Amino acid sequence: MAAPTSSAADSESVELADVQGNILRGYRKSMVRHLIAQVIDTRQARAWVGATVGPDRSIAPSITNAAHWGERPPDVCFNLGITFTGMQALGVPDSATISFPEAYREGMAARASKIGDWSDSAPEHWKPWFQASDAVHLILTLHADSAALLDQFERVMMSGLGGQAFRITGRNEGAAFDGDEVHFGYRDNISQPRFAQVSPPGKFDGQPSAPLGTVLLGYRTALEQLKWNLPDPPVLGFNGAFNAFRVLEQDVFAFERFLDRAAEQLLDSPLADSLLAIGVEQGVGSPSKRLAAMREVVAAKLLGRWRNGTPLALSPRDPFPDPRVSDTDFDYVDDNAGSNCPLGAHIRRTNPRGAKIVQRVANHTRRLVRRGMPYGPRWGTTPHDADDGVERGLLGNFICADLSAQFEAIYYDWINLGLQDPRITGSNDPLLGANQEDASWFDVVTSQGSVRLRGLPRFVRTRGGAYTFLPSISALRWIGSNEKR
Repeated sequence: MAAPTSSAADSESVELADVQGNILRGYRKSMVRHLIAQVIDTRQARAWVGATVGPDRSIAPSITNAAHWGERPPDVCFNLGITFTGMQALGVPDSATISFPEAYREGMAARASKIGDWSDSAPEHWKPWFQASDAVHLILTLHADSAALLDQFERVMMSGLGGQAFRITGRNEGAAFDGDEVHFGYRDNISQPRFAQVSPPGKFDGQPSAPLGTVLLGYRTALEQLKWNLPDPPVLGFNGAFNAFRVLEQDVFAFERFLDRAAEQLLDSPLADSLLAIGVEQGVGSPSKRLAAMREVVAAKLLGRWRNGTPLALSPRDPFPDPRVSDTDFDYVDDNAGSNCPLGAHIRRTNPRGAKIVQRVANHTRRLVRRGMPYGPRWGTTPHDADDGVERGLLGNFICADLSAQFEAIYYDWINLGLQDPRITGSNDPLLGANQEDASWFDVVTSQGSVRLRGLPRFVRTRGGAYTFLPSISALRWIGSNEKR
């Protein structure tokens, strides 16, 4: 479908009360619970879905929308994602379901090879409630600041019609760490797309504002003269978004061991003094302090930020620059060699900003809204703690308007092939990539030369996931209508 004229496109706005709240705004709650559900009674389930946007709270809880909450947000924020098989289980007619894009219809497990889910990340190794192709119908997501609030909400939700309509087959729970850190020790939740008609005023980021069509169906996209097709009828898709929900196990022990090996390699190289933070390179401190400092350099190079969030693009040798630098307002246009931020660093691969890349039209067209929270206990406080064998990782939501052109393209082209720049083609993302120790590599470049780090293991393994659609409030009402279809 052709895009509107520029004047019309610039004036696009959205009715926030019609959009599920987790698409355009983060809740900032400290806990999350993702309930995996199967429909067991189509008629009851359809009535329950409709009631989530109706006035009667005795039937179903209220979906949280994106409208302004006033002084106090809800104690529990509740959102609903529906898989393709879930649409079928809810009785959405075939004429409507077949009009959804292929990636959504096939589902995440069937498209595992496109997103690096092979070997020990393959679907047969996922948690049991994700393994069957038709196992997941609904993902009910609850955000709150205590487990007691989550428990109470779930009990009420399942005590009436909900308990007759569907059964809970699995749950994935997460809890935020202080300082927005994740298990690898990095500060997270720093940079998100900004939407001109939605985000608060002010300069947050040097990147262009993202059009609403980046995440919502029915609006212009960053691709000239292109809108993503709406399902038929349009009410089913308009103001909705797709979500790639991922359970990502993080091997912190392997990550910290790699930092040791890589730091020792760099300290033995002629580039050591040009990489260490100012002061440390002059021999300040003991060899153990130099090793600890170089480990942080390696961690920063792999991500593209120091672990406290300071971007290498603005401060390549000091995690605590004075004066402080922006966490978000930076680019790579003056760092074509990657001497400040490596070409293969995670944040540069997944969001190249204004850097020169092979697929130049793709610089700003694949952006995702990311909502994530750690799961599992924090790992030991020292880098040499033994592997405790406990699973820990990230519960991630990657929200977009087109799964294939945005989420899958990032994973396939950029994370696991490095197609954005010939100098990293053939390497995988050092953190998220499907790495194998005998083939993986990562280049650390300085103005004085480069060192190739080898032997990166796979640090992140997929333990489950599903492609869902986050329907608008109007679409949920349509699905729940009692009309014969």
